Order: sequence, then C-alpha cells, then structure tokens
Amino acid sequence: MQRFALVGAAGYIAPRHLQAIRDTGNKLVVAYDINDSVGIMDSFFPDAAFFTVAEKFESFLDGEAVAGRKLDYISICSPNDLHAPHMRAALRHGADAICEKPLVLDATDLDALRVVERETGKKIYTILQLRLHDSVIALKAKIDAELAANPDKRFAVDLTYLTSRGAWYFTSWKGDLRRSGGIATNIGIHFFDMLSFLFGNVVENRVHASNDAAAAGVLSFRSADVRWFLSINEAYLPDAARAAGKRTFRSIQFDGEEFEFSEGFTDLHTRSYEAVLGGKGFGLDVAEPSVLLANDIRRMPLAPLAGDYHPLARKL
Repeated sequence: MQRFALVGAAGYIAPRHLQAIRDTGNKLVVAYDINDSVGIMDSFFPDAAFFTVAEKFESFLDGEAVAGRKLDYISICSPNDLHAPHMRAALRHGADAICEKPLVLDATDLDALRVVERETGKKIYTILQLRLHDSVIALKAKIDAELAANPDKRFAVDLTYLTSRGAWYFTSWKGDLRRSGGIATNIGIHFFDMLSFLFGNVVENRVHASNDAAAAGVLSFRSADVRWFLSINEAYLPDAARAAGKRTFRSIQFDGEEFEFSEGFTDLHTRSYEAVLGGKGFGLDVAEPSVLLANDIRRMPLAPLAGDYHPLARKL
C-alpha cells in the first residue's frame, strides 16, 4: 500500500484522483486546499488529515518524515500556474509527483523540473488519459497500419471542441490567462497531446484566431493536417446540440469520418495511476510536445484567414 498526499482537494478533478488512489488499493494520508469544500473526501478517505493553510500542511509532511512514515506520492490538482512549484515541493519532500495536465504553463519550467528530479532522485508523472483510451489506442494502430502501407498518406483531421462555461469562468483562475494558460492550454491540452501521440511532432503551426473564449488554427504533422477550433462560448454550439439542451459538443473527423469516443472515460484516471504504480507512467519527456505546442499557440502572432482553416474561425 502506497501512501499519498493530495494538493488541490477542492478542485473539479480531485474526485477522480481520490477514486484512483482508492481503486488502486492505496491510502490518502493528507490533503490540502485553500478552500474547505472537500466533503467529497468522506466518500473515499474520511480519516485523511486536511489543511487549508500551506504552512500547516508542510509541517504535517515534515512530521511524517521525522516519524519515518514517508509519503510515496503527492498528487497535484491545483490551478495550472501552481503545478510547477507544487511538483518541486513534492519531490523535495521525498515523494514522486502525479500532476494533472497541463503539467506546466511555461516550457522553460520543464528543464527546471528535470534538475529537481536529478537532485532528489524522484520522478514526476502527468495524467495523459486519452493515450489510455481504448478507442484512441485502436485508432493509433489503424493510423500506423495505413502509414506502413502508404508512407506518403496524409490524413485530413477536423477537431471541434465546444464546452460552454458561464460568467463564473472569467472570475475564476481559469479565466485568467496568466494562471490557466488560456483556452488552448486549459481545455485543449489533452487533444493536442492526443494528436502528438497519433502523428508525432508538429512541423507547422498557424493560429488564426484567439480570444478569452475561443481559439482556432491549423497544425501540420508529418502525416496529417489538423484544423482545430476550441471554445467555451455556447454561441458556437450547433443548432441540433442547442435544441437538445446540450452545452458541450465534441467532434473529431479523420478524412471525413467521425471518430467516436464519447464512452470509456470513467476509469482513465485509475488506469493512469496503475501505469504510474507499474513503472509505466508518463513523465516530463512525454508531456513536453503538447506543453511546447500550447505555449507556442498562446504566444505566436495570428495568421490571416487564407488557405485552409477551420470553418468556425470565420465567426471569431
């Protein structure tokens, strides 16, 4: 049984980490969050210690170390801009870190984290759950087989992800570019990682539009051209989705064929934890391509709407 701590216990994604810790047969010893709305812990680890003050949490960790009760892992579900310092703190307390994506906002943090890994001998892992989705794994096998038969083939991919958010979003840290990294990072990072998993590194990146609520562009890989559109504005929802009362729309098409993967998400965090515990977790090097891509999308100048672009880009 491995001993865990959890940072960001009041966050949206924390319950999936709590479930993964429990379902892999391990124990949550302590949790920390500046907010105290953590009643969800009762469903998983009601006996775990909990702190809302960082210094008290740190003191508890120090006390555990002095008593010879070391922590094996610290899971991190805090706001995006705090991931890097929380990972450094985890490693320096003698624990490996399991951090939600995006691993970091600034690509330069990756090299700094590699230094801490070398100094401490501990490891950083991230959650890239789409790589473990059965449908994505099957798609990867299909793409590889087609490329083996025809190395010059190019796939045409359209990615549209609309997930409506209310006014609260822009008041929270998620609506602050400096804290969340913006749309491409906060809601797009897992799709960008999936694309790099399927097609390798990006060879060309054009961003056609970007604002607080939406972004669009085109990515070229060695064997694929991807038109993408991301938004939290419900105004872009298709009429059919809106008529059905839906606030989310996700579509990924490969050569005009819809890729369906709406099911199979419930246990992906548990699978991620199983991979980490089995020595096959995703580390800094695996996370790097999507971090670099989101970093570039956030900072690069906009390209004109010419040539190929996502149809919804015209509405921005």
